[in-house]
Amino acid sequence: MDHRRRGRGTGRQTSDITEPPIARVDVVRETLHGITLEDPYRWMEAGGEEFHRWLAGQARHAREHLDALPHHSGLLARIRELGGALTRYFGLGMAAGKVFALVREPDARVPLLTVTEADGASRVLFDPGTVSGDAHHAIDWYVPSPDGRHVACAVSASGAEDSSIHVIDAGSGALLETIPPTTRFAFLSWLEDGRSFVYHRYAESSLLDSRSFLHRLGADPAQDTVVLARGLNPRIELAPRDRPFLVVPPHGEWMLAIISHSALSPWPWTGEQLSDCTVYVAPRAGLADPATCPWRPVAGVADGVTALATSHDTLYLVSHRDAPRSRVLAVPLAAPDLSRARVVVPASERVVETVRVVGDRLLVRDLDGGVSRLRHVPLSGGEPADLPMPVDGAILEWTTHPERPEALLLMAGWTDAPRLYRYDGHSLRDTGLAPRSPVDFGDVHARTLHVPARDGTPIPLTVVHHKDLKLDGDNPAVLTGYGSGGLIDLPEFRPELLAWYELGGVHAVAHLRGGGAYGREWHEAGRGARKEATITDFIDCAEHLIALGYTRPGRLAGQGSSAGGIPTGGALVRRPDLWAAMAMQAPTVNATRNEFTDSGPINVPEFGSVTTEEGLRALLIIDAYLRVRDGVRYPPVLMTTGLHDARVPPWQPAKLAARLRAATASGRPVLLRVEEHGGHGAGSTRDQEQELLADVLAFVLHASDRS
Repeated sequence: MDHRRRGRGTGRQTSDITEPPIARVDVVRETLHGITLEDPYRWMEAGGEEFHRWLAGQARHAREHLDALPHHSGLLARIRELGGALTRYFGLGMAAGKVFALVREPDARVPLLTVTEADGASRVLFDPGTVSGDAHHAIDWYVPSPDGRHVACAVSASGAEDSSIHVIDAGSGALLETIPPTTRFAFLSWLEDGRSFVYHRYAESSLLDSRSFLHRLGADPAQDTVVLARGLNPRIELAPRDRPFLVVPPHGEWMLAIISHSALSPWPWTGEQLSDCTVYVAPRAGLADPATCPWRPVAGVADGVTALATSHDTLYLVSHRDAPRSRVLAVPLAAPDLSRARVVVPASERVVETVRVVGDRLLVRDLDGGVSRLRHVPLSGGEPADLPMPVDGAILEWTTHPERPEALLLMAGWTDAPRLYRYDGHSLRDTGLAPRSPVDFGDVHARTLHVPARDGTPIPLTVVHHKDLKLDGDNPAVLTGYGSGGLIDLPEFRPELLAWYELGGVHAVAHLRGGGAYGREWHEAGRGARKEATITDFIDCAEHLIALGYTRPGRLAGQGSSAGGIPTGGALVRRPDLWAAMAMQAPTVNATRNEFTDSGPINVPEFGSVTTEEGLRALLIIDAYLRVRDGVRYPPVLMTTGLHDARVPPWQPAKLAARLRAATASGRPVLLRVEEHGGHGAGSTRDQEQELLADVLAFVLHASDRS
């Protein structure tokens, strides 16, 4: 059966769509390290009335254009149908006899915090929709107290990720108190009394010189005690951009300071997905006098610690030093000398992602050729043993009980809906808590190819499509990629994408260098001055799809979000002939100006800095905006931004949109889609997510049909 014509809708004519406003050109020229840069839209960075008026005009034009696309209404209806069929569970937590989870019911705008009691009874504990304000609110993260009596829940408005902390009584659901917005990371640890916790907070007007505080329930947050900060304790050195996180394990006599020197992954949980960190240990009694707390260094940036876990007396570290795909080391908390560390899990072909202590065992999560694997090893010593996996896919997240020898794991595949499994120290079993998906992916096929890059390196490329797809070169295809920060493109089940597969669409994910598919060595191969590889890998994957008959240039689109704007933007300006369209969500596209944003300084170790010639040249590799050339026939481009984006400010995609529109000789559309009540993606409502997907797919499909 040929699926390529199903679902085609009809839209209104585009001839009556109002033209977008033209951006004023005011060229700023500067010479850095002997290199002259010309920036015609630097004025946008200051914001102001003119910029926001221009932005509003772009928003209107984009909305009119997208709504008029012939496939739009049909795609949106089908996406809503598919997205409303499955209840989604994530954000797992356990304490006492309770299981906590963020749950999005099919009819819910945003996820709710739920609790399941020991008797199996479930209830909604907190609905962010009850928070007052004009904009929608969403839960960014939460941390239950080990005794299960309280929950600290981070909430932000319009996807801004600038969270306030709501403290909730887990028994009654009553809101006990609120700490005003300035938190972003889930580095919050409850203390043994269950009525106090330490947490990280930014200053109100700056992301520099952030601090960690001690809060006691009932106290004024403005009077919280500073426990980690620059200049507070001479044993810990901090630069202004460093983030000092305090981790207090549920049991034992010790606590950890994790000093982050660069960007973390978008939504890190305590002790995982770390990078460029320094780790210290101290007796938790040192909280009584933070200025004299006897912190001892355990590991520095060169030790490559990316995850950690503790038992009562031992610290377990995942380290890529002398092990590009990482290994697990153990040191006594009382004498944490890495030079004498015990190797618990040696290096192998697998990438060691992270570890958790579960009872008398260490649970080890690996990545094996893009697929999640589990091993466990006795804390007393022994060989790691593999656990049989119920699905060849991804462990999307996991959580452990603070007192009991058990863990919960959420697992999924490209065509397998998430299931929730319990580990009891011996094996995995399905809890039955996550309902089975009513969306049938039985006719959808996923496979991973290995694409020879131009330097001979095999690049993993996952391709998903209907099993009856004909390799005749005439299928619409979307190639996505990220390739930064060592992040891993894990298998993800998205029922809404069935709308794309039903139309004969191909969805491909390029596991680019700069990401984490093969550990630290893969990350370093696409970092800083080596970032060209991230872009050329993306182009090489596109050409491979074409060569195998999956698609052709007139039917192939690229897509990327955030730092995914680096491979997509880079491929757009280097090979505009290769694409039917390019879609970029909240993209980083003007890298030479990135470090002057609020979140820019922490990305300097990853991308570079204009303060050095080496750093400038690295940034010029990934700055798509400065590479746009007049008179080039650029394909249709759709970019998106959220007015409350705390990571990539709206002027980044705005400047590229203005430059492309002025330069292109193709006459094809350049759209800037603006989400008035949105941010970088986190905290979006169900409708916002579904409408964005419909916009992107309709834009891509229309561009493919016209090519």
